[in-house]
Amino acid sequence: MREKDIKQMSEKLSGDLGVEIFGVNDVVDMAESSEFSVIFVNGEILAMVTQGRPFLTVRGFLKYKATKRFITVDMGAVPFVTKGADVMGPGIVDADPEIQPGDLVWVRDMKFLKPLAVGESLVSGKELADRRPGKAIRSLIYVGDKLWKYGEEEGKK
Repeated sequence: MREKDIKQMSEKLSGDLGVEIFGVNDVVDMAESSEFSVIFVNGEILAMVTQGRPFLTVRGFLKYKATKRFITVDMGAVPFVTKGADVMGPGIVDADPEIQPGDLVWVRDMKFLKPLAVGESLVSGKELADRRPGKAIRSLIYVGDKLWKYGEEEGKK
């Protein structure tokens, strides 16, 4: 990736997530996958581009402690979310009020605040906090999926 493109992507992610994301000293590269483009930062898949929008992967959220675009779910939802299930309104205990429908978001558990999944919000942050019945987040990637497993394989080399 060109330095200009890396800088633009980093600034976009940093603004969206409220935390400094990779810098000029990081080696950043992009590769195409069947579902989205993946962004390697220093050899690890830490971000992706889906629907033309950059966003961190679950591993990216483990590394960079984001303060925005979060959805917090109760512990009863965790086993479902980590198997790729969409997030239902009643399982949500907290959400960034700035979220808009269509935003990419990250899902975390309420006990440890660890990232579990990345998805697309179907409703606003206020509606998420209201815990309305029905699907609230469409899951895109999650702990244990093939992208996650790829990162585990890379770590063993």
